[in-house]
Amino acid sequence: MREKARVVVIGGGVGGCSILYWLTKLGWTDSVLVDRADLTSGSTFHSAGLVGQLRGSLSLTKMMMSSVELYRTLGAEVDLETGWREVGSLRLASSPERMEELSRQAGWAQTFGLPLELISADDAQQLFPPMSTEGVLGAAFLPTDGYIDPSQLTFALAEGARRGGAEILTHTRVTGIPVERGRVQGVVTDKGTIEADVVVNAGGMFAQELGALAGVNVPLVPMAHEYLVTKPAGLPTEMPTMRDPSLLVYFRSESGGLIMGGYERDPAPWSLDGIPPDFNGKLLAEDWERFEPLLENAIRRVPDLEGMDVVKLINGPEAFTPDNEFILGPTDVRGFWVAAGFCAHGLAGAGGMGKLVAEWIAEGVPSLDVWEMDSRRFGSAYRSRAYTLARTTEVYSTYYDVKYPGHERQAGRPLRVSPAYARLGELGAAFGEKSGWERANWFEPNAAQGDESLRPKGWAGRLWSPAIGAEARACRESAALFDETSFAKIEVSGEGAAAFLESMCANRVARDVGAITYTQMLNRHGGIECDFTVTRLAEDRFRIVTGTAFGQHDLAWIRSNAPEDGSVTVADVTSQYACFGLWGPKAREILQPLTPTLLDFPYMRAAELAVGPVPCLALRVTYVGELGWELYCPSELGLRLWDELWAGGLGHGLVAGGYKAIDSLRLEKGYRVWGADITPDDTPFEAGLGFAVKLDKGEFTGREALLGKQEPERRLCCLLLADPRAVALGSEPVRVDGRAVGRVTSGGYGYTVERSIAYAYLPAADAVPGREVEVESFGERVAGEVAAEPLFDPASERVRA
Repeated sequence: MREKARVVVIGGGVGGCSILYWLTKLGWTDSVLVDRADLTSGSTFHSAGLVGQLRGSLSLTKMMMSSVELYRTLGAEVDLETGWREVGSLRLASSPERMEELSRQAGWAQTFGLPLELISADDAQQLFPPMSTEGVLGAAFLPTDGYIDPSQLTFALAEGARRGGAEILTHTRVTGIPVERGRVQGVVTDKGTIEADVVVNAGGMFAQELGALAGVNVPLVPMAHEYLVTKPAGLPTEMPTMRDPSLLVYFRSESGGLIMGGYERDPAPWSLDGIPPDFNGKLLAEDWERFEPLLENAIRRVPDLEGMDVVKLINGPEAFTPDNEFILGPTDVRGFWVAAGFCAHGLAGAGGMGKLVAEWIAEGVPSLDVWEMDSRRFGSAYRSRAYTLARTTEVYSTYYDVKYPGHERQAGRPLRVSPAYARLGELGAAFGEKSGWERANWFEPNAAQGDESLRPKGWAGRLWSPAIGAEARACRESAALFDETSFAKIEVSGEGAAAFLESMCANRVARDVGAITYTQMLNRHGGIECDFTVTRLAEDRFRIVTGTAFGQHDLAWIRSNAPEDGSVTVADVTSQYACFGLWGPKAREILQPLTPTLLDFPYMRAAELAVGPVPCLALRVTYVGELGWELYCPSELGLRLWDELWAGGLGHGLVAGGYKAIDSLRLEKGYRVWGADITPDDTPFEAGLGFAVKLDKGEFTGREALLGKQEPERRLCCLLLADPRAVALGSEPVRVDGRAVGRVTSGGYGYTVERSIAYAYLPAADAVPGREVEVESFGERVAGEVAAEPLFDPASERVRA
C-alpha cells in the first residue's frame, strides 16, 4: 500500500468515482480512492437512477447538464456499458397551481438552454402509454433527460480514473483523519497511513462520521427511501421517466416493466445513532405499510400497476441534507473537502458534480456559483442532531410540494431570536426565517394603512400583505424602525488586518478610523465573492457587516484567504451585538433627543454614542435610500435600545418595518443583492459597481482579471414593467426584439415610484435607457423598458441630508 498521494478520495460510490475520474482528467494522476467495502456498496447500488436536469438555479442546472454530456460519451470512452438511456422526462400537472409551476419552469428552461416544452395530457399519454390522464391538466417534457444504471456508471467512472493513473483500494476502511495546525495530513486506514495534502470526504451516508474524524460537521440524515420493481409486463422500453408531484410519485421503464417510487409524508430517518460498521451492500427490510399510500397514488396514475407482479420493494438509506441540496467544497480544515448529501438526485448530478469539485480542488475556485451547495453554508446550529433531523425531515416530506416565493419553512423554529423578538411579536410581526434567525417580514397591523389593490398578480401575491407598502411609504415619508440583529458581523483584527483587507477588497478600506467603505471581495476571475461594508474601528480592527444569509460564506472566504502567521484574527461576532436600523426623513428628529452626541457626522461615517442609557456604535449607512443610522449595541442591551427608539418615535409617525419593505426600498435605489443580482460569475463592472473598484490602489485579488474589462459585454440593468401588478420573481426570460437575451435576477414592486421593477443582465448594446424589453412571466410576455438608475433620489440627497 502506498504511503503518499496528492489526494485521497474516501468513498467508492458514484460521487467519489466521479471526482477521481475528473481529477485524472485535470492531470492529478497521483490520486487514490479508498472504500471500506466494494465500489457502489453504500447507497449508489440501490439508486433508482433517474436523471433530471432542470433545477431552481442556473448553477445546479448547469451541473446536471454537464452530467448528461458525460453520460452520452463515457461508455464509448472506457468501453463499458453505463446504462444511459436518453428517453426524456415528463412532469405532470394535476392542478392549476402545478400548471403555473410548469409554466414558470418552462421560462427558466429557456434561460438555461434546455429544450423543455409544455404539452397536453393526451400528448403525455402518447409518450407514456400506461398512464391515466384523469385530472391531468398538462405536462412538461424534456427530451434530453433520462435514466442510468448506477453501478454500471460507477464502474465506468472507476475504469476511466484507473486509465488516467489513479489507484482504487477497496476493503480499506478509514479509521482516522489527522489534522495539524488546521490542515489535513492524510488518512489512517486499517491497512496503513497515506499522507496527502488533499482529502475528499465522498462518503455518502457515512460522510458525517468521516467528517467527525477531522473535526468537521457534515449535517445529513440517512432516510429510508423505497421504490418497487415489477416484472416485465410488455411496456415500451423507451418511455420517458415520469413524475407526478401532486401524487408524490415517480416512474421509469425497466425491462418492459416499471420502477415506481416516491416521497412519503411520514419519512423514516434511519440509524441516527450511527450506521452499523458492517452495513455494506445491504438493504433494509421491506416496509409495505409505509409504502402503501404511495402505491395507491401510483395506481391512480398508472392503473395497470395494480395487476403487475412485483419483483421486490427496494428499501435503502439515502443521505439527505437540511435544505435538500448537495454538500460540496472545502471546509474549515484546510485541504479537507466534502462531496456528500446527494438527496436521492446524486445520479443526476454525479457527473457534473465530480467535474465541478475536481476543478475547484485543482484551480482553487469553482467554475460555477455554488454557494447553495457549499459545505460551509450551514451554521453552528446544525451541530445539533435534533435540529438537523427536524429540518431534514421537513424537506423530505415536502419534496414535491409547490414552493411559492417567500415560502417559509417551519421545522426547528424559533431558534435564533433578537433581543427585541418579544416586542416584534407584540407589534404583530409576520415572522420569516433566515439562517435560523426569526425576522419580521412585515407587521400585519400596518396592513390597515396599506392598499389591497396593489396585491401582485399570481404567485407574487400569494405570500404578501398590504402592510409591506405601508411600511415602505412610512420609511419614505416619516421613519421606520427595522430589527437587523440577524445581519452577520465579522471582525478582522491584528497587526496585519489593514494590509490583509486591502489585498482582498476591491475598494480602499484601510482609511481613517471611523470610515465606512462599501466594497466587494473578488475571486481571481474578478467575480464577486462578497459584498459588504467595512468599518474601521481602530488602527488594527475592522468590522464587516454582511447579509444574514451570507455570513457563513463570507466568513469562510475571509478565513480561507487569511495569513497563517498569526498577524490576522477573523471572528464571527454576530451574536454579540443587536442592531436596529432607523431610517426616514424624520430619523434625526427621533434620534437626536435621545443622545447628547450631535448627529452631524456625515454619510458613511461611524461614531460612538449613547441612546438613553445604551452605549452604541452608530453607522450612518442605508440599504433603503433614506437618512438614518444602523445602531449596534451589546446584545443584552438590545431590548432597552429598541424600547428607547420606539418611545422616541411615537410622536413622529415611526412605524415598525419588515424585510419585505426593505427589499422594495432597495430596488428603488438600485442596491444589489449578492447571490441574485451579483454572484461569483459577475464582475463589478458588469454589475454597475465600478465606483467601488480602485484599480490604482495596488494589488488585490481579482485586480488582474479586471484590467481592460471596464467596458463589459453585458451589464446589469433596471427594468420597469408596463403592468405594475406583474411582479417578476427571478429567472424569467428577458427578450429584446423577440430574442431571449437575459433573465431576471430579482424583482419587486416599488411603492414610491409605483412601478414593477426587475433587474437583469443584458448585452451592452441593449443596456441603454429606453430600450424596449419583454419579460416572460408564466408564459405571458409583459412589456417593459430599460430605465436609468437609481429610480429614486438619483443624487442621493436624502441619504446625505
